[in-house]
Amino acid sequence: MRSEDIAKLAGVSRSTVSRVINNYPNVPETTKAKVLRVIEQYQYEPNSFARALAGKRTDTIGLFAISMNEKENATRIYQNSYFAPIVDLVVDTANARGFYVLIHTVYSPGDFQKIKQAFLQKRIDGGILVGTQKDIELVRELVSQDSPLVLIDYDVSEIIAERLNKNHLAIINSMDYEGTAEAIEYLIGLGHQEIGILKGRMSTFSGRERYTAFESTLLNHGLTLRQDYVLEGEFLKETAYAETEKLIKRGKLPTALFCSNDDMAIAAMEAFAKHGIHVPNDISIIGFDDTQLASTISPKLTSVRLPIDDMAKSAVEKVIGLCNNEEAGFSNVSFPTRLVIRDSCKLTAR
Repeated sequence: MRSEDIAKLAGVSRSTVSRVINNYPNVPETTKAKVLRVIEQYQYEPNSFARALAGKRTDTIGLFAISMNEKENATRIYQNSYFAPIVDLVVDTANARGFYVLIHTVYSPGDFQKIKQAFLQKRIDGGILVGTQKDIELVRELVSQDSPLVLIDYDVSEIIAERLNKNHLAIINSMDYEGTAEAIEYLIGLGHQEIGILKGRMSTFSGRERYTAFESTLLNHGLTLRQDYVLEGEFLKETAYAETEKLIKRGKLPTALFCSNDDMAIAAMEAFAKHGIHVPNDISIIGFDDTQLASTISPKLTSVRLPIDDMAKSAVEKVIGLCNNEEAGFSNVSFPTRLVIRDSCKLTAR
């Protein structure tokens, strides 16, 4: 059904229908009610692209999940323990505010073009990027378009150093450094002195923060950082499993292993179980994110809880605030993490 059909059924002009759809104030309430009644009856939806061409808002925000280390798969984002809850929360929060969400996964540098096109073609009013790689040139291009933009998991100091802290940009992070430090302090308090790490992607802000905190906390306690206990997990289950297998084959294990996300922690636990190595009796393990699976596996996983709810909801509120010109300028917020202690760590006798 077209707007002309709505106009005919309501007995008004097409321009009146347009004024009602775009909520113009100069429409009599009786006329407005008549048009809205027809719209509801026939479930009419205005073409958002046509509205964009006319200079109107689309009431749509883009959510772009950057996952270039994973294999391209249309459903992969919904199976990812980090991205999936963010997608759900962004969609629910945006819908409650009357906004639609356009979701796209970036699997390769070429996919970034689709993000730029969504902005240039005015298909979205603003965008949220999550899982951003260390790519200041991409951020520079997007910021230069002067459209509302929120980055989740990005180094604020880099933004400021490059003078990209513009009024239409906001950064949302979690306090990963503090969360990791708390986890390592907990292990040291249990008597662990030989602690390994399954690193995340160092091209991400969170990956770098978690590794830096791990390294600094060990050094602050005068503990040795053994390079053979530093495993390149890349935030991926398959990679973490393979790295854990290599560690086992070397014949010398740390007494504890900090994993930069829960997916890698669970993969490591599976590899240890395959070789008859018991958690926590033979090795203690801590994860990061506190995904739903962390509390249901055996043993239940001690993990640093990532404030996904706060981050996702804040990202939506920020981008909508920028769209509505309610935000006063560049903003940066970091939400605290929390160590959730379960069954995967124990006192060490070594």
